[in-house]
Amino acid sequence: MAAADTTAPARRSRKRLWIVLALLLAALIGLRWVSRPSQISWIALAQTGRALGLQISASGASEYRLRGTPMLEVRDLVARVPGSDKPLLRAGRVYLAAPWSTIRAAGSVLDIERIELDAPQLDIGELNRWLATRPPSPGPTRIPRLSRGARVSDGRAIGEGWSVENIGLDFAELDPDKPLRGRVRGRALTAGVAVPFDLAATLHRPTAARGLGLSGAVAVEARDWRLPMRVRAGARLHAGADGLGLDALRLGADARYRSGDTDLPFAYGVAGPLRYRDGELSLAPMGAALRAAADSAVPNLDAGGRFGFGAALGLHWQGRIHAWPQVWPALPPPLGQSKTPLDFQLDYDGKADLSDAVALRAQRDGTSFDGRFRLPQMLAWIDAKDGSPLPPLSGAVSTPKIEISGAALEGVEVQIEDDPPAAAAAPGS
Repeated sequence: MAAADTTAPARRSRKRLWIVLALLLAALIGLRWVSRPSQISWIALAQTGRALGLQISASGASEYRLRGTPMLEVRDLVARVPGSDKPLLRAGRVYLAAPWSTIRAAGSVLDIERIELDAPQLDIGELNRWLATRPPSPGPTRIPRLSRGARVSDGRAIGEGWSVENIGLDFAELDPDKPLRGRVRGRALTAGVAVPFDLAATLHRPTAARGLGLSGAVAVEARDWRLPMRVRAGARLHAGADGLGLDALRLGADARYRSGDTDLPFAYGVAGPLRYRDGELSLAPMGAALRAAADSAVPNLDAGGRFGFGAALGLHWQGRIHAWPQVWPALPPPLGQSKTPLDFQLDYDGKADLSDAVALRAQRDGTSFDGRFRLPQMLAWIDAKDGSPLPPLSGAVSTPKIEISGAALEGVEVQIEDDPPAAAAAPGS
């Protein structure tokens, strides 16, 4: 009887020992599994994906650090909208460092040390698709703090018929209660036109309806001409049902139009609300002013209207040229003697390089013109030393009186037809 009493406790002790050993072994295996960087990254990306409603994976090598400020680095990241075979975001490398207080807070605190993205590629169409699935925010958008800022290198954004390549972004600190200062650069491409830019930016506060300042270098480059500029701009950030953009934009620039031997310096300014929505960039209503030296082929003018850029470039201006440029061919009397400003209306819908036809209506005193021309041909004619006395345009001129070679003609109506470009000779002809 006594032997049976001592055997039962011994069995229970051995059973407990096996349970402890099994739990210890499971803990060691679990610790080994979790200590692998790929498993840490898988857990982090899976949790992030569930929170954002995205499928996120990383096929490259991963690293992490738990001492000091925790850090996670993943490579070859891909994020997709569930059900889509088209990535919303790709990135060669993503680096994130966040303090323990942020990790323990599980999202209630957004203090981050630093974020870095190498070679990210963002699909704007997929981004809009994802945003349409997100529930409305119950309150104002929360802005994270980045104590050591962020860096984006060699980025790319892809839209319908356009892209922005070689995107770079740097800022040293992000704080919702402090001004944000940084630099942004890249190269926008669309329809045979490239727009490289390198701008310093200052944002009064990183939220909507706050002041933004920009300054730096921008250029517009087409096949046959180039327009480098130094720009300065001020505006307020805007986000609403009519799209993203800038309110009260005021932009001024010192520019030079260069094509072959032509080099035309001038200054210009534009103002108005800038919007981006459904693949179109617009500035409407807009005001514009153009200024150049008295001996320049660029006229001094003021205008208002609309600018739109999406599948095509649209420019619709109505304004006034203050004086006929001195280097333009002289008008016959009495038009040439008049000091009256020239009222005009200009309409363009076509290629971004401005190579399509421009519709122009102009009036001075009782004389009016209604016609069409192409800007590259017109600029070449203005710059030519010896050439046709008539500009390369088509249209109709109506004037109550004109003097030619000492003869005065009244009630004149003239139809002008531009000669089409000569056709290339057929091979063997």
